[in-house]
Amino acid sequence: MSETPSTPVENGSALVLFSGGQDSAVCLAWALERYGRVETVGFDYGQRHGVEMDARLAVRDGMADLKPEWAERLGPDHVLDLRGFGAIGETAMTTDRHIETDERGLPTTFVPGRNLIFFTYASALADRRGIVNLVGGMCETDFSGYPDCRRDTLDAMERALRLGLARDLRIETPLMRLTKAETWALAHDLGGDPLIDLVLEDSHTCYLGERGRRHAWGYGCGACPACELRARGWAEWTARR
Repeated sequence: MSETPSTPVENGSALVLFSGGQDSAVCLAWALERYGRVETVGFDYGQRHGVEMDARLAVRDGMADLKPEWAERLGPDHVLDLRGFGAIGETAMTTDRHIETDERGLPTTFVPGRNLIFFTYASALADRRGIVNLVGGMCETDFSGYPDCRRDTLDAMERALRLGLARDLRIETPLMRLTKAETWALAHDLGGDPLIDLVLEDSHTCYLGERGRRHAWGYGCGACPACELRARGWAEWTARR
């Protein structure tokens, strides 16, 4: 299964799974460069870092200001209520508990089946909207060990959705083989310093929802796994510039 289109799809459309974090922001820019129509979908699953639901709107608005062609291609935003699902796992992402490693060796920020549920709901929305390209920011190079971020998992999911919907859906994962440093580099390639500034100021990645502390790499607690990955990637990328 391909991870990126080999050439721009001028008349195609895409639905970006858009949380408002660094990775999904870069994926939105990536999609806006390739597709003639791009819509976004966010998921409210009761996450502790619910501030991302506000951040995603700021990033969308800022993205439209970066390039006229992006503004023309950016379609509507959708938000789906998945709080019932989020309550099932009782993970550190949805309840007030420490972030640690469980008996499987996975961080307690892992929400079982989250990406599978996201793509199931996104595919239903895409089917109604006449969209066949789903874009997600999953990565198995620099990540927290989540099994549903692996490309093998998403290839299986893609096959299931194609069968279940009788539609030639594609799950695109442009960041799958990139480190966080390479994701920063891709952001710069796509939108230069203005996109970097937008990601730094308006995107939100911190699992604890911390927006009061501004670091060189953006806002966050600086200690959760998401902040550590983002900070390390920033340091590696800026050291090479």
